[in-house]
Amino acid sequence: MCARKNKQIPNVDPDFLEKQKAALVRTHRQVIYFNEKEMNAIDEYCRRFKVTCKGAMLRQAIIERVLADMDENHPTLF
Repeated sequence: MCARKNKQIPNVDPDFLEKQKAALVRTHRQVIYFNEKEMNAIDEYCRRFKVTCKGAMLRQAIIERVLADMDENHPTLF
């Protein structure tokens, strides 16, 4: 018998779930400009790898880079 993938977590406070969902809402807008070569490279990447949402792809790439840099340069005590 197969386990269900969309299994709901029992006994979770609905208020907690609402707060968690509200914390993920994006409210800060950033604008970025690309030159022609950069935009052509992004378009080619999206065509080649069938990316349908450029915003999500760019957001993921930026956050991955930021988190990797923060992990490499974490503060040390000594």
